[in-house]
This record gives sequence, structure tokens and C-alpha cells, in this order.
Amino acid sequence: MNVPANQKVSLEAVQKQNLLGMTQQDLEAFFTNAGEKAFRASQVMKWLHQLLAADFDEMTNISKTLRETLKQIATIEVPEIVFDQTSKDGTRKWVMQLEGGNKIETVYIPEDNRGTLCISSQVGCALDCSFCSTARQGFSRNLTSAEIVGQVWMASRLLGKDSKEDRKITNVVLMGMGEPLLNYDNVLKAVNIFMEDNAYGLSKRRVTLSTSGVLPKLDLLGQDSDVALAVSLHAVTDEVRDSLVPINQKYPLKELMASCRLYIKNQKAKSHITFEYVMLNGVNDSRQDAIKLIKLLKGIPAKVNLIPFNPFPDSGYDCSPMPVIKEFKEILMKSGLVATIRKTRGEDIDAACGQLVGNVEDKSRRERKFENPRYGMN
Repeated sequence: MNVPANQKVSLEAVQKQNLLGMTQQDLEAFFTNAGEKAFRASQVMKWLHQLLAADFDEMTNISKTLRETLKQIATIEVPEIVFDQTSKDGTRKWVMQLEGGNKIETVYIPEDNRGTLCISSQVGCALDCSFCSTARQGFSRNLTSAEIVGQVWMASRLLGKDSKEDRKITNVVLMGMGEPLLNYDNVLKAVNIFMEDNAYGLSKRRVTLSTSGVLPKLDLLGQDSDVALAVSLHAVTDEVRDSLVPINQKYPLKELMASCRLYIKNQKAKSHITFEYVMLNGVNDSRQDAIKLIKLLKGIPAKVNLIPFNPFPDSGYDCSPMPVIKEFKEILMKSGLVATIRKTRGEDIDAACGQLVGNVEDKSRRERKFENPRYGMN
């Protein structure tokens, strides 16, 4: 809302907007500028994110007059569920349709002591990682903060308020479609809402942002937030990473590692960085790669998450054999690094890491890149 903080206007003069994507501070400005008390922000935020209200009429501790006015100048708009599927392992995937027809995918991963929701930040992905099926779909646009938060809102209703199971979302990870740091402002606003006491109340260790290494924004994130960080590393030399994660050509490993060390330095509390490493047979999985990875991460409080590659048609890659992955892990652990092998979840419904594709009105024309014999396409 582009209204100066010291200028009050009538509610009727305020441009209609989706309240789901507004932080506590945004809502306070919204009501104050409209001549209402700032405490209305806390009331509305609790109704939106804790009680999951879909209509202003549900907000019974707000006057009827104000509720009627809100209907005229504000909205509660969420993505539309067009596909809902549950894996044999309990993983649940939703395809959500946005305004304009684009579709994104959101995945819920249940475990004994937690429930993790993997959400998207872009329609498609602006990057072009060669081993990722999401990247093959190209890129359309960034999600708004309301569309990012709307995924958590919708999943919370479907798992809790509208479900007999009443499952809880304990962790949110921005590891779905898109590169979060290329949608910086909207992502930052969304993670602040996730951690807001009057909203979802998640701790900073339970909200994780995964990036391929957009360094100017990564450095800025270290100043603006202490959200948990995961870095999509996937290689230990610039030569290999240039081909797997092309943004490395702009921000090579030396600069990425320097930014990671700076991120840790800027954190208020003790923390670590998770480094994601997809295991590709014959590409990045040798004993020498493991030794180089140890050297690369020296001095950084780190956890390495080894990810078995999830094949997709014409990917051009194979997953490393499990004995190779286990040996790679053992080498890392003997050096003192914490290393885990990610358990593949939701593979039977294409909900595993790197498999989210949605339905993208590609503006990058990236699909043309793959129309050549290397990828087995005509």
C-alpha cells in the first residue's frame, strides 16, 4: 500500500489487496493509515494464519462494520487445489493453480516427530541446473508473498482444520520450484510471516531457505534474517559445478564459500549451513570428490545432505550406486563432518527432490535447449 505513514485515509480509499501476504508491520500500517487502531493487525493476523479464516465474517472479535468494510477493500485469496495425491509412504503432493493459469507444486512430508512442507517461490525456475526436472520447465514469474504464504495456509487447512487426521506443519522449507533469492523481497516477507508469533510461530531453525548461490542476495539475507540456510552445492570444482549449476559461472565456488562464512558470522545464534549434494554416477561421487569436499567446507559449521539422484526422462544422468553413496558419507564423517543420506520420499508421485514441475507458461524458451540428440528428443 503506497500511503505515507503519517497520512490517514478512509478505508474506502485504500486499494484492495490480499492480506495473506502482509507482515504484522504491513498490517499495522494498513489499519493505521486507514484510521483504525494498530492492534487490529494482531487480531487479523491470528484469524488469517492461526485460525485459518477464509472469510472476514469469521472474524467475530472485529466489529461488523469493519468486517463489511474489509470485504470492500481487502481479500483473502489462496491458490486453488487442482490435484491432490498421497504417496504410499505418506508424502502428499498438491498442484496449486495461480491467477493466470500457472500451476506450482507443494509437498508435505510426514515423519514421526515432525511434518515438513516444501513450498515453491517461483513459477518454474529462473536457473538452469542440468540435473533438475523443474529447471527443464523454464520460468514464468516470481510468486507474490501472498502466493508463497498461501501454500502454507492451504496445506494447514487441508492437514488440520479440514482433516480428521489433524497433522501439523512443524517445518517449512523453500526447496520447491524456483530459486528463492531471485525473488528476494517476497520471500523475505513470507519467511517473516512464518516466524511471526501471531501467525505460524515457527522458530528460525524450522524455516529453511535453499539457494544455489545468488551471492549479492545471500550476503543481504545474512543481514536481514537468520533463517536456516541450505546451499545447493553438488560439486567441488568450478569445472563440474559450472555444468551442473550454471550460476556458478557468475559466482564461483571461492566466492560462494566466502559468502557462506560471512552468513555464519552474521548469525545472532549458533548455527550451521546444510550443503545439499546430489549424487550423480561418475560425475561428482568419487573418493577424491569427497576429500575435496572436506577441504572446501573447512572452517564452516556444516552438515552435508547427500541426495540420491531422482531420475526423470532424458535427464542424461544416473544415480550413484548406494555403496558408493555410503562410502562417500563415511569419508566425510571420518573427517568430522556431519553427513546424512536423504531418504527419498514421494518418488512414486513425482514429489521427490528435483521432480517438481507444475505447469509453467515458460517465458525463457528453455525447452528449446533440450531439443537435441544429447537429451534423446526430436
